[in-house]
Amino acid sequence: MNIFVAKLNYATSEDVLRQAFEEFGTVDSVKIIMGRETNRSKGFGFIEMPDDNEAREAISGLNDSELDGRTIVVKKANPKGGSDGRF
Repeated sequence: MNIFVAKLNYATSEDVLRQAFEEFGTVDSVKIIMGRETNRSKGFGFIEMPDDNEAREAISGLNDSELDGRTIVVKKANPKGGSDGRF
């Protein structure tokens, strides 16, 4: 499952985010979105977890929780683009 995380502290690293989600299960990938010109975090990112049950537990456990001094928003990511699910 692809998970969307918002309201991240701009200083939060991908390693810190990975550790938070690994408490709930296996994490395939972590990507914090960076600004092209500033090369600074935009305050959101995506986590890919292969097990949907673990992903749902992570969403429930981490949504509205505090990470690096900020209350984060965690939810299932919606596919970009059309209804066929391709990006």
